[in-house]
Amino acid sequence: MSVFVGDAQADRVVPPTGFTARLTLFAAGAMAFLTVFALALSLASGRLAVRWGDELAQSSTLRISAPSEQLQAQTILALRVLESTPGIASARALSAEEQRGLLAPWFGPDLPVETLPIPQLVEILETEEGYDAAGLRLRLAAEVPGAVLDDHARWREPLERAAGRLRLLGWVSIALIGATTAAMITLAANAALAANAQVISVLRLIGAQDGYIARAFVRRFTVRAFLGAAIGTFLGAGAIYLLPEAQDEAGFLTGLGFVGAGWFLPVLIPPIAGFVAYAATGAAARRTLRGLS
Repeated sequence: MSVFVGDAQADRVVPPTGFTARLTLFAAGAMAFLTVFALALSLASGRLAVRWGDELAQSSTLRISAPSEQLQAQTILALRVLESTPGIASARALSAEEQRGLLAPWFGPDLPVETLPIPQLVEILETEEGYDAAGLRLRLAAEVPGAVLDDHARWREPLERAAGRLRLLGWVSIALIGATTAAMITLAANAALAANAQVISVLRLIGAQDGYIARAFVRRFTVRAFLGAAIGTFLGAGAIYLLPEAQDEAGFLTGLGFVGAGWFLPVLIPPIAGFVAYAATGAAARRTLRGLS
């Protein structure tokens, strides 16, 4: 790429060190670091939405509340109703140990489930076609009055919606980071151009074209942005790598990272940062040079 090929004469126009150099490197590095985390958030949110949808889709729960002497009979009757319902692949009553495990996070592992008036839970697995929830509720109301059907829709839809919004927030953050990077690099380029106004005037007197001068600024700032973004991306990816691995017990926070081919996505950040710097510096240089005419 020609922008990375140096021109010793043109490079003298742009200060190699100083405020603009440090600002460009720091801005590109910091924004690339933040972009890595925003990208990880967006990808993790997408995985979370899929996981929540898969875990809650095609499954339902039946809760049976009845006096202890009637609970077993109603459970058997409910299972018969479920087994004869089209669209239900299987149904089984949870054991006392399984129900104790569900309540353990709130009441501890030693909860005496057998001695408490806890409803009987029945796990329902649907076929791909699914079942008629409204019709099943009517049957249960007539044959098993103490049964309440929960098809998980009221849980699944808000969770999937929340995960989708988190994913959108991640992409919006990436767009804002890119815009902020372009703005800061533009400011740095304008400052460098203003500081070298006298040098630019001399170059014009000896015949240098504005395109030649602009290319010097574009090249220098593009390279700086690329190097800064490469450093920031490396540090951000390293920080993501050191995060705890995904665990079911810890939920979303431990799944904030890249999986599989997703680790190649941060590699795109430095070239994109270089392109942003190329476009922003080119526009700033042409605008400022016209103003110095």
